[in-house]
Amino acid sequence: MGRLRIRVDGVVQGVGFRPFVYRLARARGLGGWVLNRPEGVLLEVEGPDADLDGFRTALTVEAPAPARIRALTWEPLPETGERTFAIRESEAGGLARPSVPPDLATCPDCLRELADPADRRYQYPFINCTYCGPRFTLIAALPYDRPLTSMKDFPLCPACAREYEDPLDRRFHAQPVACPVCGPRVVLLDPAGAPLGGLAEAARLLAAGGILALKGLGGFQLLVDAASAAAVAALRRRKHREEKPFAVLYPSLEAAAADTRIGPAEAALLASPQAPIVLVEKREAPGVAEGVAPGNPRLGVFLATTPLHRLLLDRVGRPLVCTSGNLSDEPMAIAEAEALDRLGGIADAFLVHDRPILRPVDDSVVRLDPHGPTLLRRARGYAPQAHPVPGGDPPVLALGAHQKNTLCLLDRGQALVSQHLGDLHTAEGAALLARTAEDLLAFFRVEPARVACDLHPDYASSRLAERLSAQWGVPLVRVQHHHAHVAAVAAEAGLAGPLGGLAWDGAGLGPDGTIWGGEALRLAGTGFTRAAWLRPFPLPGGDRAAREPARAALGLLWAVRGDLEAGQGWVAPEAAEVIRGALASRLNTPLTSSVGRLFDAVAAMTGIRAHRGYEGQAAMALEYAALRSSDTGTYPWAFRDRDGLEADPGPLVEALLADRARGLAPEACARRFHQALADLALAMAERTGCRQVVLSGGCFQNALLTALVRARLAAAGLEPVSPTAFPPHDGGLSLGQAYLAGQG
Repeated sequence: MGRLRIRVDGVVQGVGFRPFVYRLARARGLGGWVLNRPEGVLLEVEGPDADLDGFRTALTVEAPAPARIRALTWEPLPETGERTFAIRESEAGGLARPSVPPDLATCPDCLRELADPADRRYQYPFINCTYCGPRFTLIAALPYDRPLTSMKDFPLCPACAREYEDPLDRRFHAQPVACPVCGPRVVLLDPAGAPLGGLAEAARLLAAGGILALKGLGGFQLLVDAASAAAVAALRRRKHREEKPFAVLYPSLEAAAADTRIGPAEAALLASPQAPIVLVEKREAPGVAEGVAPGNPRLGVFLATTPLHRLLLDRVGRPLVCTSGNLSDEPMAIAEAEALDRLGGIADAFLVHDRPILRPVDDSVVRLDPHGPTLLRRARGYAPQAHPVPGGDPPVLALGAHQKNTLCLLDRGQALVSQHLGDLHTAEGAALLARTAEDLLAFFRVEPARVACDLHPDYASSRLAERLSAQWGVPLVRVQHHHAHVAAVAAEAGLAGPLGGLAWDGAGLGPDGTIWGGEALRLAGTGFTRAAWLRPFPLPGGDRAAREPARAALGLLWAVRGDLEAGQGWVAPEAAEVIRGALASRLNTPLTSSVGRLFDAVAAMTGIRAHRGYEGQAAMALEYAALRSSDTGTYPWAFRDRDGLEADPGPLVEALLADRARGLAPEACARRFHQALADLALAMAERTGCRQVVLSGGCFQNALLTALVRARLAAAGLEPVSPTAFPPHDGGLSLGQAYLAGQG
């Protein structure tokens, strides 16, 4: 006989962990108790030694799928003779930092009940339990109790109430629990808001090539038949999304595997509680229309995340394009009136329900790389899960970047990074950021003592930071863009400096007033030094060059040769004359050291992509071209020491132009360019003088570049560190800002 005190730390609150412990102890006849505490769960358990050993093992082996155990420790205690087991209230004082689980995809048990004609929740679109369903999107305030959720207007029927109160039931204290008797209901509306029917009519509309707006878990989505070229084209036309890839919602893993090459790791991720969109390689002749992801060797696939999606897929019986319910660059709609107003010109009908969505949360997007997962959008299933990070006492609010925005609240060693909010180009996007900041602070009951933002004064996030700093009377900390990129990965990985970092992206304001983006930094404490950089070249037209890669190519050519003769045909003759004049007079031709703009320039020089329809398209086209080549060559660089290492791309440009002149395939040129960047990465990394080197910035969304750079650095005895819990792009920037501001 014995008694143990066991501490379980991690994501173990709001995921049914205490009821799981209760059932585990009862099944083994053990006595004791379990309760929530600030860091996780605390329990004491008493009984025969063999049963205690089995219980301790089962805590990790059989834990609920949504749980994430970071640490499990135990210590022996004197026996008390306790023979019953109880669930206790939280420790006195409640949670030190309230914990909220993210929204979770429908679990296997609920899916079985959904398909069982004998079950009372058969085909009920809102079936859920302690292990799955909405969380973050329906909680109005903490503590996480039903009266403080959007389910408050749905009183439990007697049958649901019995389940809710029974510790042995899977729905014990499952706040969104409901059934057809007492829960939300679905209706199909026309664009004027008049009822048209229900699920069956929605399925018929999709089968006939119509566009359906669906009220999902975290907002409205737009759906069409993925195999219908006409339906996909209509969606692109109405949504103003000409070429950017769509994701596809599949009825089963087998159906997705028929169109894509899904490995065991991708399959596990697709079926996980997070259930993100996963980028996987297309098969040669996928069953979806080419217009779904034109020119892209990968396809974003995912499975039903809610019972409503599952039921709709069952009725349609084929894959569906599923994309955010918005016009391009606008936030996602979450309320019926808003959706009818904003999406009325896009959707043919609206499948809605009467459970309010309290905050927008988009689908997450993940790609599995050899080094681990790369999060390309962190939202549903992941946010607002806390991450341990040093600092935050007193608390810091960081407001992120201008694109792919997130914000971060750092409080007592825990970083809470918001869901992906998107770009802030529009007034609606800026307003969403302000609302989310207010929501996050009220939600977690925190008063920041510092506000952090980007160095760029014209970002909407920077302007909001200035207002909040003045309003609250707290210091404003401006953090240089690439410093924050490197710090974000350091914070995620728990790295102590000094360390090196490659920060390669499209643009970020440098302390010298120029546009940075091809940097090697050395971090020590809260400061940094610029160890190496790409030699700056001009961007004719400024931001316009980011939208027109041919302009970046002409700017690079001018920097190398001082003329544009080799660039004939890259743009129209009249435009070339205007650009030549601007470059000669240095009029609206800001200098940049950006690797992102170098990608654009090379995409145009090789003839692979001279114009872009969406952010990153030219760089992606260059990556995909390189993947089609097995060329082993590279391109040279020239290096100069100027209180740091300056990498001159002149020799690279000359060699590239020579290759094109002699007829080398664009794909081979693209491959050589990627290998040249790996050479550059090693030279820059070695200049930092650090063994650990962080890889950060939007350029490291490129899977080929990341793999080549990691291999090159590792072969030289360095330790490359890539983010796996947060995006490498600006979606992770708020974490770096908060981390640096929280150390001061």
